[in-house]
Amino acid sequence: MLSAQADRVMALGEWEERWREDQTGWHRPHVNKMLESNIEKVLDGRKGVKFFFPLCGKALDMKWLADMGHSVVGVEIAEKAIKQFFEESNMTYSEETVSALPGAKVYKSSERNISLYQCDLYNFSSAIEGQFGGIWDRGSLVAINPRDRQKYAALITSLMDKDCRYLLDTLLYNPEVYKGPPFFVPDEQVQSLFGKSCDIELLQSLDALTDREKARGMDFFTEKVHLITLKTN
Repeated sequence: MLSAQADRVMALGEWEERWREDQTGWHRPHVNKMLESNIEKVLDGRKGVKFFFPLCGKALDMKWLADMGHSVVGVEIAEKAIKQFFEESNMTYSEETVSALPGAKVYKSSERNISLYQCDLYNFSSAIEGQFGGIWDRGSLVAINPRDRQKYAALITSLMDKDCRYLLDTLLYNPEVYKGPPFFVPDEQVQSLFGKSCDIELLQSLDALTDREKARGMDFFTEKVHLITLKTN
């Protein structure tokens, strides 16, 4: 099944173009329900958790967590998405270059502990912002080019602090009928990407089939949320 999408490639410029043309059907104008229903498992009683949002877009989840007293660091290639996030959240922000990331910029909220980096995700590292106690991956692993998944998993695990709780959202459908993105990521691949160094717990699975997916030829569309933690031994 994975072979159907193995060679599918989206260039960074194509993502930027989708933002410019407002072709952003993946954006949700509300806090993600999967995050809301599983947040206590992610926090695990902790306060002031430092969260990482890979390919963050303008997700309202970032402000929701920051309003709860957590700090947020996101990475996004599209400048328009970052600016819209702050503007639509009625937050003022500063814009700075990043000496450790040539060509990158960081946008920082004046009112909340939110820093969003405009750069290629694979140029980001723990040298920039350290490691994280929480990661919310909705629309990131399912959006990257399938051939880059090993590289992506290595980056994400390198960003995990020892007590990090990584919430991963994946999608199941028949990849023979839709080329993606978002891409099909089966449980077996989650296990192969993260199972060697991490424990993986399936928290939730739901039927997410809507008219949007049916129009793409799908007859099933399942959304799953996994909790990933570093192994202690």
